[in-house]
Amino acid sequence: MSKRIAAKHKIDRRMGENIWGRPKSPVNRREYGPGQHGQRRKGKLSDFGVQLRAKQKLKGYYGSVGEKQFHATYVEAARMKGDTGANLIGLLERRLDAVVYRAKFVPTIFAARQFVSHGHVKVNGKRVNIPSYLVKVGDVVEVKEASRQMILVLEAIQLAERDVPDYIEADHHKMTATLARVPELNEVPYPVQMEPNLVVEFYSR
Repeated sequence: MSKRIAAKHKIDRRMGENIWGRPKSPVNRREYGPGQHGQRRKGKLSDFGVQLRAKQKLKGYYGSVGEKQFHATYVEAARMKGDTGANLIGLLERRLDAVVYRAKFVPTIFAARQFVSHGHVKVNGKRVNIPSYLVKVGDVVEVKEASRQMILVLEAIQLAERDVPDYIEADHHKMTATLARVPELNEVPYPVQMEPNLVVEFYSR
């Protein structure tokens, strides 16, 4: 189980943004923060506060990524050639749970983590139950045949509120998805603006 036990709605309210673009997010009705003091005027955030919020928003978007694992992803991104922020987004989008979510096999990133953990997914024909497993370009991710008629899966495929992005080649008849390429930041369908450059600044203080 994740150490992050806060409800999804609380994350939206705390950030003041509908970070998953869900139609039932409380932010759609109330843009102020949670709690009895939520409607007070917000003070201006410090540079540290802005960076922290950017990190919490990106980390929260990917569901149950713990701080230790998220920081390890940043370290790996910094070790790679090129822009660290772009590398960070690429690594997060290569996570198996993220690919399963992007392919619309499940309705939410939280469901994707659980779906993978419970052994419903194969990569290149082999069962993988590690949500943080990094999918390589060309890898074939598939839903196990015994799991393809689950209500969760059938409903997710019909979701109209989001589309499969161009860097994922999904076949909902065969229930397979292939990572065509590692995406650029502007290709990732975030409902809100993500600022990986601020996350890099946060960790490189």
